[in-house]
Amino acid sequence: MTRSQLDNRIEELVEALGMGLGRFLSGRDMDGTARTDATFLRPGSRVLPKTEGKVSRAAYRPGWQRLGTRLATLGMIGGGSYSYLQDPQHTLHALEYGGTGAAGLTAASAIAYALWSKERRELMREWVRPLHLALAGPLDIPEQSDPRRYLHVPLNFSDDDAKIRIDLPVDLKFNESAVAELIVKKLALEGVSFSWKYAGKAPYVLIKKALRPPNKLLFKDPAVRELLSRAPEPAPLIGLGSGNRAVSVNLDDDSPHVLVAAGTGGGKSVILRTIASQLIRNGALTYILDFKRISHPWARGVPGVTYCRDISEIHDALIHLGAEGRRRIRLADQLGIDADLSQVGPRIAILLEEVNATMKQLARYWEKIRERDDPKTSPAIDALAEILFMGRQVRLHVVLVAQSATARALGGPEMRENFATRILARYTQNAWRMLAPEVHPAPKSTRHTGRAQVVLGGIAHETQVLFMTHAEAHAWATGNTITAGPAVTLTKTVPPPASIPAPTAAAPPGAVALTAPPASAGAPAQTKPSPPVKAPSGTVPPPATVTPATSPAPAVPAAATAASPGKGSPTTVPASPAASTGTGPPASAETPAEELIGLRQAQQKYLPDITLTTLRWARANDPDFPDNAGKRGAELLYRASDLRRWARNRPRPGAEKSDTSP
Repeated sequence: MTRSQLDNRIEELVEALGMGLGRFLSGRDMDGTARTDATFLRPGSRVLPKTEGKVSRAAYRPGWQRLGTRLATLGMIGGGSYSYLQDPQHTLHALEYGGTGAAGLTAASAIAYALWSKERRELMREWVRPLHLALAGPLDIPEQSDPRRYLHVPLNFSDDDAKIRIDLPVDLKFNESAVAELIVKKLALEGVSFSWKYAGKAPYVLIKKALRPPNKLLFKDPAVRELLSRAPEPAPLIGLGSGNRAVSVNLDDDSPHVLVAAGTGGGKSVILRTIASQLIRNGALTYILDFKRISHPWARGVPGVTYCRDISEIHDALIHLGAEGRRRIRLADQLGIDADLSQVGPRIAILLEEVNATMKQLARYWEKIRERDDPKTSPAIDALAEILFMGRQVRLHVVLVAQSATARALGGPEMRENFATRILARYTQNAWRMLAPEVHPAPKSTRHTGRAQVVLGGIAHETQVLFMTHAEAHAWATGNTITAGPAVTLTKTVPPPASIPAPTAAAPPGAVALTAPPASAGAPAQTKPSPPVKAPSGTVPPPATVTPATSPAPAVPAAATAASPGKGSPTTVPASPAASTGTGPPASAETPAEELIGLRQAQQKYLPDITLTTLRWARANDPDFPDNAGKRGAELLYRASDLRRWARNRPRPGAEKSDTSP
């Protein structure tokens, strides 16, 4: 029995020695407990789960390094022992002087290392270790892990060219948005981009500080004007991004519609006039639907611009544009897939200001004029929805402005999805999550004047928006020949036609007249007479007929159109300057549209709140003042409807606020 116990102890001792020798030679911890994921050839980067206590830095080293250290230590001990046995006196002297020198060298090295690593230790204490404690939970990393093993934060991490790399767990069981937000907060970063690499066995995220856009971008800079002149026709320049790279949206390729969402003072009108002035210069017709009435004074007198201020005008314009879009779809279908986009007609830009208020007013206006059998939904709102769903082939582009672009304000979430390009400025986190959820984390909103985020293809581009004054935008828009379409070319000196003729019954195949539909177009016919829809106004209206051929079809005279009301043709508006400016609805019942009166009689009868001196001054200085329609002796006569429309739409003193948002 005693023999058996001795044998067992000998076997246990031999087994322990064998295991110890194996651990020694393999470079593992001698107690047999693995604390990190280090192997014999690869260093460790993670503390293993359920590891307790502090983990030494040696535990992260690969096994071959620890084996080398152990063998070197054993060699020194063995060599010293052998030397002492051979010559004890000389060995002790060597240890005495060698030890003193080694101690001095070690102390000097320690002092030099302490001075050299001072900034690194401060970085670890102030930034890296707090970041590690914040990320330990979301990344499921034990707190006793060495943060230097996976947090690669350089000393100059706040510089523009610095790169921060963070190794990620292979299982990827973490919230990307939460991790990114913690990194930004703990390192106090601003204007950074995240590049996530998940493939392979070593996933990581790379954080770089994006190059900032310029502080200002003014049109008066010659380099900016040169950049504008080189911009492609369908791609108006929005501004400059990081590294002074041009940020633009291609309306034919990228996105036919643009959504601008910004808080008060975010420069919404600046963005609109920057885009619109370029489109007008390149030949686009423009409809400005401005319920605020005074957002775009630069557009006064610009050829090709229809300015709709009253809600009735906005209602009629949307209905007309919806009918024009349907006409273009039919024409595009006839032309085929290989046809030039310009053959469907001139590019039309629709600037819709303050959609939150405008949509409510359109609904209220329809409630007032609709009959019992009419649909409940405003045909103007339905027309806007149709335009948004139409593709780039019809060349109708909506640039929509909203303070809060909710799905309810735009008519549903599917309407909002038609805006592949979204420009956000002075936004809230809720607004960002609503409009650009695919971009995360959300870049921090800034109060920097003229700074916006342009989201294109799921990528946010921080952009300094180009600032044009009203005078600069007007000059740029009118500085080039305006091309109204493939068949008709007009310049700003050509007077517009009085009205748009209705289509004839014998129109040639593929030739469809661009006409103003009745106010109920796109909806069941109304039983009560509604105000006639004016021709698309502006000093350069679309051509009467657009055909794929090189020569346009002859236009039907307005008189002939008015003389045949029984053939189903819409009644045209009589020829008048006011009909081409789009400044108001037709005259009311108590003011006959054809009544010709002088300024004095108009002031006494219809405009008692405007002095005769003001009327005479406006006749000489206001470009929107209607032209005279006749004479009575030496007195100039005007249509009463034109004067009332001008009075209703004229700017009031102090109403136009100065735009100081570059």
